[in-house]
Amino acid sequence: MAVGAGNVRLVKEYGTYLRVEKGLQPNSVEAYTRDLDQFAEFIEKRDAVLISATQADVSGCMEDRRANHVESRSIARQLSGLRGFYRWLLIDKRIEHDPTVNIETPASWKVLPKSLAETEVAGMLERTSVAARAADADNVSLRDHAILELLYAGGLRVGEICALRVSDVRLDVQRAQVRGKGDKERIVPLGRKACEAIEAYLERGRPELARHATGMQQTMFLSVRGNALTRQWVWELVRNCSDGKTASPHKLRHSCATHMVEHGADLRSVQTFLGHADIATTQVYTHVALGHLKAVHRLHHPRGKRQENA
Repeated sequence: MAVGAGNVRLVKEYGTYLRVEKGLQPNSVEAYTRDLDQFAEFIEKRDAVLISATQADVSGCMEDRRANHVESRSIARQLSGLRGFYRWLLIDKRIEHDPTVNIETPASWKVLPKSLAETEVAGMLERTSVAARAADADNVSLRDHAILELLYAGGLRVGEICALRVSDVRLDVQRAQVRGKGDKERIVPLGRKACEAIEAYLERGRPELARHATGMQQTMFLSVRGNALTRQWVWELVRNCSDGKTASPHKLRHSCATHMVEHGADLRSVQTFLGHADIATTQVYTHVALGHLKAVHRLHHPRGKRQENA
């Protein structure tokens, strides 16, 4: 069922607002407008439109998605997008009441992020490191190892890896300037291993790949044809480098944060490191690293120490 003309215009206008005024990346804008289109299709079956949707329309759509076995996380994401949309309409004084008010968010909204064990990450990096250290290492091996090291060392999102430019990386001071969600920039410190991998790629891998590029290609990581790598390609790289094909760029990002918290990093530092706008997003890692927190409690709380045998 196609979305009505009035709804199409409103969704398009909201997409422009997200892109121009909020500064969201194209992929984020597409995700928000796609969820809006899906909601518009649902309420049009009820002879309703976006501008006059009611709380019953919103809750009905959420229930319909649950009945069709849509993951709770996806439902929660759509509800969050609808809240942003109707908040925009309220601010613009096009509506007088927000239909998303008092709509219950799915309980699994705060699903704990899945991370990899330190041993699993170490195994992935060791395998790509062996290929990159070989005397006859090719440019692809050097590139792939640098990507994995950077994903784990810097906690970068897959889109941030694809958009990274050569000029964004400063190996002399061991850091990278990253453009994240909403075009917000942050400085990410890099460890020795990541810097060594990137340096080897820049010296012996990238020049050969860049020979096939058209014009002045400034993107850091290039394909064999000299083009910027796609998000899907990076996902496939990470998946193929893991045991059981279960890893992903997002899991490496979560692993970076989880392992930092487990080794004593404070949440504010991790929040800045990952580029989270809200500390609440980062606080989920206190649950992931619960074992570490229990150990700290036993060690430092006056009543937390276990009684020793007499």
